[in-house]
Amino acid sequence: MADNAGNQEFSTILGPDASFKGELTFEKGMRLIGKFEGKVSTPGRVHVAKEAKMNADVEAGGIVVEGEVHGNLSAQDRIELKNSARYEGDLRASKLVVDEGAIFSGHVSVGPESVKNAPPPRKDEKRPGPPVVQGQPVK
Repeated sequence: MADNAGNQEFSTILGPDASFKGELTFEKGMRLIGKFEGKVSTPGRVHVAKEAKMNADVEAGGIVVEGEVHGNLSAQDRIELKNSARYEGDLRASKLVVDEGAIFSGHVSVGPESVKNAPPPRKDEKRPGPPVVQGQPVK
């Protein structure tokens, strides 16, 4: 992705020196490079950069994780966990892409029916049984 295209897609940017707590809502995309704690709600895309740390529940059109995320993710389209991703939480999406090397611990619900009129799982919601997917980087 070219820088210019990235800036258009992610019109909201929390830079590397930013630390934000609270609730964010926006229409287009957001790129997180710093730290965020709270809740995000958007029909757009959320991109968590490699150096970013997020402790939040996110409802978005699409989500890409390269950094560290703790919380529940829900995407109308797809969630991508890149090889540098470190994610703990429950996720719900129409499509899921997990790169080799990504670290993920949590419950998964994938498919078009998973996100239709279904609220994302609550952060404090306990589910029986072990996580559906757990992984460690391949060396």
